[in-house]
Amino acid sequence: MSPTTERGTIAIGFVHEALEEVRRRGHDTAALLEQAGISPELLGLRQARISAGNYGKLWHLTAQAMDDEFFGMDSHRMKVGSFTLLCHTVIHCKNLEHALTRALRFMRVVLDDMEGELIREGGLARIVVSDRQASNEVRDKPLPGRAFAYGTFLLILHGLACWLVGRRIPLQSADFRCAEPGYSEEWRVLFSPTLRFDQPDTRIVFSAEFLEMGIVQNERTVKEFLRVAPTNFLVKYKNSASLTAQIRRRLRLVQPAEWPDFADLARQFNISQSTLRRRIDAEGQSYRNILDDLRLDLAVSLLSHSDRTIADIANELGFAEASTFHRAFKKWTGARPSEYRTGKDE
Repeated sequence: MSPTTERGTIAIGFVHEALEEVRRRGHDTAALLEQAGISPELLGLRQARISAGNYGKLWHLTAQAMDDEFFGMDSHRMKVGSFTLLCHTVIHCKNLEHALTRALRFMRVVLDDMEGELIREGGLARIVVSDRQASNEVRDKPLPGRAFAYGTFLLILHGLACWLVGRRIPLQSADFRCAEPGYSEEWRVLFSPTLRFDQPDTRIVFSAEFLEMGIVQNERTVKEFLRVAPTNFLVKYKNSASLTAQIRRRLRLVQPAEWPDFADLARQFNISQSTLRRRIDAEGQSYRNILDDLRLDLAVSLLSHSDRTIADIANELGFAEASTFHRAFKKWTGARPSEYRTGKDE
């Protein structure tokens, strides 16, 4: 099983958020979903997930439909082509600190309702996001914005920074001014397990040593980066340091039928079963959940991006019968496997 088979999945809540302004402004969301390969029926299923590739297509299609790469979440459009221009603006910077300072200045020009500032203090660096909307008459500062707006702003900057230096920049924490949304677990994977809401400001914190790193990208590599953005933000640069992520990477190297039981897994990590269980529990996971989540990601990817029959997919994922796979998939997503591949054979 190739590592590229598992492309990662995105919560359906992200689709609702991406389409909110599109729908409000009267655009044809059904057509956008069809072009992105996303079944409209999935929108009614709270636990449904889609592939990062399909979400990336929706991102581009939405931007084209609105001529806005910020999903209509700012009073000033981030016109199509802005992100490309941003990338070309920063690839010749001397180091990441220079690049982020320039990127934040660029975003300040492009957007009206929020701005970011890079603050370096001792061994820590912070990107702090401020709201610039008109203040509420009763308050001395603007009301909090949408969690999705803050998250998208930070995702663009963090994903860009990771790409510029050619590696994931681990975040020590991520704070949001707004209330916690229903899809907050997604931000914990994309940003940091230390995720807080209803905070005084919105910010991400990371080690300042990354600011000294040189830029490893150039005019040639920017073309490939732009071709697969934002999918690469959502998958390649998600948090990879956790034990859960390490286990997932190890499991991807073998077929599901060969996945180890818990005792074998503990031996592979050279620790006791009790220590392994305690460390997994501390991340809010269990080995069973890790296995189910990985099977789900693989299933969504194969259903969305291959012509293999559902019976063949069930067999590859280690299910003895297709009917067992159907029941499991329905439990995981609330949808039937066929809803992910309209027009293909069951």
